Amino acid sequence: MAQIIECVPNFSEGRDKKVIDAIVSAIAGAKGPGGKSVKVLNVDPGEATNRTVVTFVGEVDAVLEAAFQSAKKAQELIDMRQHHGAHPRSGATDVLPLIPVAGITLEECATLARGLAERLFKELGIPCYCYEAAALRPERKNLAVCREGEYEALPKKFADDALKPDFGPDEFNETAARCGATNVGARNFLVAVNFNLNTTSTRRAMAVAFDVREKGRKAREGGKLDGKLLKDANGEQLWIPGTLKGCKAIGWYIDEYGIAQVSMNITDITLTPLHIAFEEVCRAAAARGLRVTGAEIVGLVPKCVLIDAGRYYLERQQRSLGISEDEIIKIAVKSMSLDDLKPFNPQEKVIEYLMEDKEKQSAAERLVRMSVKDFARETASESPAPGGGSVSAAMGAFGAALATMVANLSAHKRGWDERWKEFSDVAEKGQEVMEELLSLVDEDTAAFNAIMDAYGLPKGTEQEKARRTAAIQEATLYAAQVPLRTMEAALKALPLALEMAQKGNPASASDAGVAALAAVAAIRGARLNVRINCAGLQDKNASLPLIQRSDAIVAEALKLESQILAAVENNIEQ
Repeated sequence: MAQIIECVPNFSEGRDKKVIDAIVSAIAGAKGPGGKSVKVLNVDPGEATNRTVVTFVGEVDAVLEAAFQSAKKAQELIDMRQHHGAHPRSGATDVLPLIPVAGITLEECATLARGLAERLFKELGIPCYCYEAAALRPERKNLAVCREGEYEALPKKFADDALKPDFGPDEFNETAARCGATNVGARNFLVAVNFNLNTTSTRRAMAVAFDVREKGRKAREGGKLDGKLLKDANGEQLWIPGTLKGCKAIGWYIDEYGIAQVSMNITDITLTPLHIAFEEVCRAAAARGLRVTGAEIVGLVPKCVLIDAGRYYLERQQRSLGISEDEIIKIAVKSMSLDDLKPFNPQEKVIEYLMEDKEKQSAAERLVRMSVKDFARETASESPAPGGGSVSAAMGAFGAALATMVANLSAHKRGWDERWKEFSDVAEKGQEVMEELLSLVDEDTAAFNAIMDAYGLPKGTEQEKARRTAAIQEATLYAAQVPLRTMEAALKALPLALEMAQKGNPASASDAGVAALAAVAAIRGARLNVRINCAGLQDKNASLPLIQRSDAIVAEALKLESQILAAVENNIEQ
């Protein structure tokens, strides 16, 4: 399994498009030792902050090289002596975090980050602090400690052994003066979000930030803003912690929008999910006479952040959770007003969507991406695929979809509000079954094509004939297994249809009946594909269990169909 990491460098330039484009080009053009490059997922410049966040992913060597080249280009083009912006910063490449995505641990990323920091100094002379998981000193796990005093404090910090960079020159030289210090780290996913306030007051925004951030605010005598700072017996400053764990926040004013914001980094979304942070900032703002008008996600987020938020708000509304992923995300966007300042497109903000290879995905889902009309016309053409197996899977998907629809309608039925969770659970199961069957529509056609490919293998020599025969048998077995999976999946739809026929909205009883008929048609149709492919298998020990299981599924399905139709008829007669 390839080791995939993400890198989210922040550069101290958000206004000069030529500089930003040059840095992004350096990232996209970099290649690892094996010739592989990274995929740039997002470029998010901020004019007021004078800062650009770039997100890119790839295999380890490619990401490390792209990170190095981006810092090199930023060093060439950004002079920190001329830099001003609303966001805290200490270097041209201000932060350079590595984030594990697949096949690699956070600890491994920390080792890579330290190596990258060392290389940046040795080859480019860029001073580097190592932070979070890559920290070489315990106190430097906190980025704020590394960046304390920002760029302007670097000359003084270089003169203090306790404060100087982990990798850097003995003194604040010309290189350091120009490029500042870069903070290289390793961390898990961080969600950067700004909460929009209906005020222009930075002080009030800061007060809300102090209320909610984990660090909180300095304790003062009498709790007054001008009160004397309180210290413990050792003379250390006392702090009043905020309400949100794993959250860092400040308040600022953004000229571009003409409003103040609470700018937050959620460093642990398992401790504080985005929607909980949103609700808490809303509460804290309201307590100070303010209102949160929306939120602005900076950079990208994992899909789970929006899915969890959408489900949270649906539950609060006592609405069914058994709706499509797109609809759940839409609820999240609208509930937190993520489109308050500018349009929010999940396809451009969700990491998983941006990582998808659209061409490969389209090829793998050729049929399910067609309109119903085009799918029917493709089936009617002289091509042997799609055939009965794909059509059976499609019928099963429609059966599961109808059962899900009845559940969702029942969850939303007037007077049944106390039963919404009961129907929501059914709808969620129905969504899962529907998605499984949709994936089998194209997989069945792919299985048939694999048989055709095997028949097309050369057969000039005995060795080639043997390979061809083995390939045909392997492909045929797979072609028998896929429709059996369709049968298993469609069978899962029938208990859902039965429950909806018996307990669901009586006005939708006929829909529950059609769901059953479609699912049973899928099962019986897929069985024919199991049998015809099993007939081509030489190994009967492999084919017999498939045939026996398919027969058992049909028998079970017919019993359920009878119960469902009886319940439907009873509802209709009433």
